[in-house]
Parts: sequence; C-alpha cells; structure tokens
Amino acid sequence: MTNWAKKRERKNEVKARAAEPSHMFRHCRVVGCTKPARAGTDDGLDTRFCRMHSDHLARHGSAYKRSYTAKELTPYRKTAVAWLELNADDQWVRNAIDRVETLYRAAGPHIEAFRLRGLSPEARAKAAWARLRKAAVEPRQVVAVWLTIELAIQSDPQRESKSEFKRVQAAKLVHRMASGTHKRWGDGASAKELHVFPRSRGQVLRHIGKDLEGAAELAAQRFERRELFL
Repeated sequence: MTNWAKKRERKNEVKARAAEPSHMFRHCRVVGCTKPARAGTDDGLDTRFCRMHSDHLARHGSAYKRSYTAKELTPYRKTAVAWLELNADDQWVRNAIDRVETLYRAAGPHIEAFRLRGLSPEARAKAAWARLRKAAVEPRQVVAVWLTIELAIQSDPQRESKSEFKRVQAAKLVHRMASGTHKRWGDGASAKELHVFPRSRGQVLRHIGKDLEGAAELAAQRFERRELFL
C-alpha cells in the first residue's frame, strides 16, 4: 500500500470515528459550559472540550483565556527591547540571538504563503522562520517577543501558567512578524494584487513557540531575575 493510500485510509478511519458520538463525553471541561465535548457529538474526537472551546484552544493556547492584545503587550515589549539593548554583550543574550539566527538558517528555502497547503505543521513552522529570514527581521526582535510574553504572564493577576499558552502567545506574535506573501502585477487601475496570510492557529503555533522557547529560555531566566542592567 502506498503512503498516499495509507493516509487516505487513516483519514477515512478518523472521519468515521468522529461521526460516531460517544455518550461517555457529555460535558465540556470548561467550567460553566453546558455543551458536550466534541467526542460526545458527531463533530470530532476531542474528549475534553466542545467545538467552541476546542477552537479557542487551537487559536489561543487556552480553552478559555483570550490572547493578549497589542495594546496590552506594548509596555512589556518596550521593557524587553530596552533590556536586550542594555545587555547586548551578555553571553546568554548573544546566545539567544545566535539561536534565532540558527533557526533562520535551518529553515530551508523560502516558500510563498499560497504554497503551504499540504505541508505538515512542522514544515509550516519552518516556512515561518524562512519568511522572517527573507524579511530580514532582526533576531533580537524575535527574542524580545519571548521576553514580552514572559513579562505579560508574570504581571497577569489571572494568568494562564501552562507552557502551551506561553508558546502559542509568543508564536502568534512571531507569526505576525513573518507576515504573508504580497504580489502585484501591472500598473495603475488595471494592476492586480495578491495578499495571502497563513492561518495563525493549531500545531504550527506550537512548533514555532517551542522553537522560540528553546532559543530564548536562558536569556529569559536572566531577564526574569533582572540579574543584569535594566
């Protein structure tokens, strides 16, 4: 059996299982939600959450807590950028920047956003790093993203402490920095434009967030303790 046939068989199997509701999963785990988990309907296999909260988890890294807004993150980003600039010569800051540069180099060739369909989440994550490289986004700004989210969570009185939330929040910012593909043909009123933005959700964000955490975690420990200049 070919790989393609195996994938099709697996897809059909999962689809069939999702169409058979299990009455063991009658309640979404989010407090106050009265809807059944998706496994308790014909709408999926999630045994923990209903469709709404499952989608929320995919987009935000938490089934109930929303993403931080740009306005909320701005003061934390300024603090993170200022700290990185003041401590540019610290070995762990340099190490974090070097690790982001390594992510850039190891990402492979640049892939246009409209050519991502069919790629695995891991391949899409690498494509995001390649877009950052092509856009010449300064690695220090990427490291600042992780420190920004660290500071935002520390300052949040209703914080979500799970690592998945932190990774997804950071990845959403990095994904936005990577932007998308923009093309223009012709001039004047007859010009045609194409703007394609990759979807910011799911396992792609988890891969990007994990990559960034691995690059910046040692610098983040210094930042958290404020061992250096601020």
